[in-house]
Amino acid sequence: MQRDLHLKNAALMARRQAALPRGVGQSHEVFIARGENAEIWDVEGRRYIDFAGGIAVLNTGHRHPAIIAAVKAQLDLYTHTCFQVLAYEPYVELAERINALAPGDFAKKTMFMTTGAEAIENAIKIARAYTKRSAIVAFTGSFHGRTLLTLGLTGKVAPYKTGFGPFPAEIFHARFPDALHGVSVAESIASVEAIFKNDVEASRVAAIIVEPVQGEGGFNVAPPEFLQRLRTLCDQHGILLIADEIQTGAGRTGTWFAMEQSGVAPDMITMAKSMAGGFPISAVVGRAEVMDAPAPGGLGGTYAGSPMSCAAALAVLDVFAKENLLQRSRQLGARLSASLKVMAAKNPCIAEVRGLGAMVAIELCRDGDPKQPDADMAKRVAAEATRRGLILLTCGTYGNVIRILVPLTASDAVVDEGLAIMDACLTSIQAV
Repeated sequence: MQRDLHLKNAALMARRQAALPRGVGQSHEVFIARGENAEIWDVEGRRYIDFAGGIAVLNTGHRHPAIIAAVKAQLDLYTHTCFQVLAYEPYVELAERINALAPGDFAKKTMFMTTGAEAIENAIKIARAYTKRSAIVAFTGSFHGRTLLTLGLTGKVAPYKTGFGPFPAEIFHARFPDALHGVSVAESIASVEAIFKNDVEASRVAAIIVEPVQGEGGFNVAPPEFLQRLRTLCDQHGILLIADEIQTGAGRTGTWFAMEQSGVAPDMITMAKSMAGGFPISAVVGRAEVMDAPAPGGLGGTYAGSPMSCAAALAVLDVFAKENLLQRSRQLGARLSASLKVMAAKNPCIAEVRGLGAMVAIELCRDGDPKQPDADMAKRVAAEATRRGLILLTCGTYGNVIRILVPLTASDAVVDEGLAIMDACLTSIQAV
């Protein structure tokens, strides 16, 4: 059936609502027709600046020419074999390159899957196989995926966990450090130790999983001291440390992995999202002896490490090197933070500007009081931004955080244009 190119957003939304279950949410009632770097055009021809990046998937922007060329070249060779049936070299090369990038002075191995949730699931499987233990410690405010296991790990109920329980057993949540809301590093570590006293003995804990910067949780940055103390605690009890870098990985924070900035080498790292510039792939990279724990056949998936996605991911690595995108991430982060702090100075609703590298957010509260989170304000800002031609995303435990995930390849002019729209939205909404 030929598509009707004259349909409007409202008509397409009506079709969508009739055909799709309501559980598939929708942040913006916009249908994209075309994307280019940090800009998109909808089916009605209207232009938007993209500060969402497909939820941290487009660090290299929409349709980067080098990535598109790599995938087109792969399409002319083969599209699928299932790697466990017939192997292909791009998978191996990608694993080699990620092994070389991951922090830690030890031998590493990498496996690929398709989604971030699959990467987390497999990291837990590997941890249990290696340690012969079952319990897992995660943190409040965390988000690790939408499968039952990863929802169990996730530290936020609505909307992700509501109505889907019971979840897998032996998952425990400690407090994530958050200075703005009064949770110190010492209190966070004490909450982990309290789990060992009150809920499960440390000798039965296979792994502690942590996001170096919480994504859906509100871009809360884990202090280096906290990650260092977690590493010490894990070493003390023979527990594996898993870093969930699905949102922070692929250069978002100014280093390929955010953990590099803490000086801590995890036993395993999960990544996905931006590692293939919009093509579906995820990874688990870790200590070679840990990764080798499952027996042959224990790991894998039909579409895991798709040839097209491997080609795209290799092109992403080349683009990062050629265009110096790690440095660009740091520069962009400084630019975003500086502008947002100017906005905060004149908008009392902004309680905090925070982030790491180009992973930056603002938290909105009534009168700037963290004890009065203002989710309604965040929703109104995002809606007004869409009306003015800027795509924004909200997040946070209370839904009161606005996060920026603009492609690292965006020009300063486009970034500044988007920031100006944000500024205007904040001003207009508070004036009402």
